[in-house]
Amino acid sequence: MKKVNLKKLTITALMAAVAVVGSLFSFPVFGSKCAPVQHLVNILCVVTVGPWWALAQAFIASLIRNLVGLGSPLAFPGSMCGALLGGLLYKYGKKLPFAYIGEVVGTGILGGMLSYPIAYLVMGNKAAALFTFVVPFLISTCGGTLIAIVITASLKKTGVLGRMQASLEE
Repeated sequence: MKKVNLKKLTITALMAAVAVVGSLFSFPVFGSKCAPVQHLVNILCVVTVGPWWALAQAFIASLIRNLVGLGSPLAFPGSMCGALLGGLLYKYGKKLPFAYIGEVVGTGILGGMLSYPIAYLVMGNKAAALFTFVVPFLISTCGGTLIAIVITASLKKTGVLGRMQASLEE
């Protein structure tokens, strides 16, 4: 049986909690609730615990946000696509810009497009189209990604990011 990394599990849970609390600072754009803190958390999760943990964090945060009324079903494709693509690109590219690009493309474009069937079929939004949510999702993810760039670049420059990553691999 594979041993669960308790440190990674704890970081993932804490990041999900930060994303949920951070969603209190959201703003509406074209029928979508933009929560830039989610995208910041996605990138921090990606570079510390990896793509699958980041995906789990995005799912948990989206689920809790929906259960407590802080989000909509559109939170699932937006946050999860960004976390997964950013995580996979960072895992194999090993450079911070890959995480940023993956988050923006995953959330803004893929997540925005995958939101269309959810908006149309689940939420009953008959005015939605394939690209309806791309612009609002891009606005949200670019804001969170810019904040993440400042934080992760600082962490890398000071060596803290490397120490965090090493301590989570033990």
